[in-house]
Amino acid sequence: MRLSRLARIAAEAEGVRLRGMATRTTKRVVFALTALFFIAGVLVFAHLAVWYELRTALDQTYLISIAILGGADLLLAMILLFLAARSSPSRVETEALEVRRKAIEGIGSALNVASMLLPLLSFATSFRNRRRK
Repeated sequence: MRLSRLARIAAEAEGVRLRGMATRTTKRVVFALTALFFIAGVLVFAHLAVWYELRTALDQTYLISIAILGGADLLLAMILLFLAARSSPSRVETEALEVRRKAIEGIGSALNVASMLLPLLSFATSFRNRRRK
């Protein structure tokens, strides 16, 4: 393969990999923002109602009702943050990375062949110049 073609393949593979990473990062951000939205929503809009219901219906003390409510909030937040943190490279990203590696290896071997041919080329040109004289 020609050097320019290998470089183009490596660049295209890197582009595919970066697009996959951007998609994955976007999903992680969406999950994290959703987690924050739910945490804020639960804290602002539902806490007073739930706390009041715990206090009156179950006839609990302030501390017990606050502990129950805080435990439920913590559980929901941990589930959502786990979903945001759970992310691994997709199959497309992994394959694109492998294609890029192979193309870069091909560039290296093409450069090695070219570097071996340069002394031969200089020897041939100097030999030709000597024969002309």
